[in-house]
Amino acid sequence: MRPFTGNFTQQEPIGDDAIAAAVDVLKGGRLHRYNTASGEVSQAALLEADYAAYQGVEYCLACASGGYAMGIALRAAGVTQGEPVLTNAFTLAPVPGAIAGAGARPVLVEITRDLTLDLGDLEKKIRSSGARFMLLSNMRGHLTDMDTLTALLEHHSVTLIEDCAHTMGSTWSGRRSGNFGLAGCFSTQTYKHLNSGEGGILTSDDPQFMARAIVLSGSYMLYERHGAAPPSQYFSTVRLETPNLSGRMDNLRAAILRPQITGLDANIARWNERYRALEEQLAQTPGVYVPHRPDQEGIVGSSFQFLFPGVSAQSAQTLVSDALSLGVELKWFGAERPVGFTSRHQSWQYLEPAQLPQTDEILAGLFDMRIPLTFSVADCRHIGAILDHCLRRGSYVA
Repeated sequence: MRPFTGNFTQQEPIGDDAIAAAVDVLKGGRLHRYNTASGEVSQAALLEADYAAYQGVEYCLACASGGYAMGIALRAAGVTQGEPVLTNAFTLAPVPGAIAGAGARPVLVEITRDLTLDLGDLEKKIRSSGARFMLLSNMRGHLTDMDTLTALLEHHSVTLIEDCAHTMGSTWSGRRSGNFGLAGCFSTQTYKHLNSGEGGILTSDDPQFMARAIVLSGSYMLYERHGAAPPSQYFSTVRLETPNLSGRMDNLRAAILRPQITGLDANIARWNERYRALEEQLAQTPGVYVPHRPDQEGIVGSSFQFLFPGVSAQSAQTLVSDALSLGVELKWFGAERPVGFTSRHQSWQYLEPAQLPQTDEILAGLFDMRIPLTFSVADCRHIGAILDHCLRRGSYVA
């Protein structure tokens, strides 16, 4: 089998238009979002207006990171000290971290083999915890049945906040991910769908919520300089009773991001071509399960996951090594200890220990990899062939 020689962490270069916009900011010296000349609108404010238009929402806030966006979303929503907040058992560390950072207590919900919420377990956890809030992690781009989920949460008066770090541009029945609850939280970290190195975006149609979030972000009394903010009357009381938790985005990152929005949908189509090529290659591999993507889901296939149920820990590690020897970088979610960005709920020891047998069984056989746009469709077919070869030749059993 011919090895693959691509780099799984190499992103496409930032476009010339974004570079030119960044250079203009640097030459002007006004990097802080509120440092503007008379009559000038900052790049951060323009980004907020641009992304609100793309997302189809009234309000948008540019933040320092996706994790920060989640943290202030919880606080702006009214989460109080020590109260339970529901979230997926399968997610990445910034999600329970945002809940803990807001002073709340994460309550983990089981997942299905399609890497979405187990809605039966969710209802049980709502009843047993009395939670008023859910921070939904659309982990690795997999959307739960959003119609059923939102109806369930509405029935139990649970407020939904969506972590859309992996679903920027995704849809469910034509409705954008992030628009199903009170707020959507997005990331512009390097491995996400827009790239500013680090950064976050918070969206909502609720003016009172967004007024609190803007003040929390560190707007001082300059909230009227935001590009997609509620009218000033919503700040009259909020501005005096809300703490400053400085986490603003600067003009340099905003300038880099704005031109990328116009190419986002085209890039989504490119990611999906690559995802489908991998999906086709592994769909017939014995013992492998590729998570089902419902017709209602408009995916953004920027990463790829498959399950090999029943694989032992030793065999899983061997599979990762075999694939790496042929140039394919797999991540395995069953590892006992966290590796790089990959961890699971047992690693987050600031949480109360949870019994999650269904999730643990799924994670024990779950493999994951990035799909950078520096890979061609042919590259992805090659990667799929390597994985199929490794899986067929190995003796990966429990």
